[in-house]
Amino acid sequence: MSQDPALLRRLLRAKDSMDAASHEDWPVARLARVSGISQAHFARSFKKAFGLPPHRYLLTLRLERAAAQLRDTDISVTEIAFLTGWNSLGTFGRVFRDVTGENPGERRAREKAAPSLLDVVPACFVSAANRPDLKKAVSEKRRQDEEASVTGLEEKEIS
Repeated sequence: MSQDPALLRRLLRAKDSMDAASHEDWPVARLARVSGISQAHFARSFKKAFGLPPHRYLLTLRLERAAAQLRDTDISVTEIAFLTGWNSLGTFGRVFRDVTGENPGERRAREKAAPSLLDVVPACFVSAANRPDLKKAVSEKRRQDEEASVTGLEEKEIS
């Protein structure tokens, strides 16, 4: 079932606002105001249209931009965290590690050490390849990772 084109334009208005200012706070109430629809309708419609709830979409944007700054600049990790919209360095580091599997400093060191051929690859492809997989909530991913590590320890003890 496809969505109404007028509704999609309203949703795109909110999505474009997040894209332009991903470092700002974007609670559903603000996004709904930008779209001109109710909060509940906005949240349901956004997820249906874009495949992710608005919060995860914003989280993806912030993580992509942080990863690009880690790779392309020498700005400190702390400054990158605040420039990309995080209010806490600890939260930034924990979420970055939970989603990407490595902390920001490790990511920077790995990417600086590896020779880069990215200069010949279009930026849109680099972005898509490095996009975090946020099909699940970060807390759910963290819980599953913890369960897997506990199961792995139990299997080692048995053998």
